Amino acid sequence: MSARKVDYRKFQGLNIQILGISADDAFSQKAFADSLQLPYPLLSDHPDLSVIRRYAGTQPYPGDPGRLIAQRAFVLVDEQGIVRGKWLVEGNEVLLSDPILKKAQEIAGRP
Repeated sequence: MSARKVDYRKFQGLNIQILGISADDAFSQKAFADSLQLPYPLLSDHPDLSVIRRYAGTQPYPGDPGRLIAQRAFVLVDEQGIVRGKWLVEGNEVLLSDPILKKAQEIAGRP
């Protein structure tokens, strides 16, 4: 989340809309977004997780295996809804913006 915040203007320059999506309810999402002062919206896919299942996948919640949460991922979807890139994040890994921006530049036809 914070890495996208830092590079938000670069994504805007490529006409890319960033959205965060979580399995948490909308109230929790708003509090989290406000606490980080994110420049992009965080959306709730609670309770059915249909968007998360389609684009990123789910994983068991660490403290409650019966509860599912989103697999941390960044998915680059074009204006026609076609997935053009997907990066899954393992553990506490930080996904840097560089590979995402490079792919977005390729799609946009910009060096």
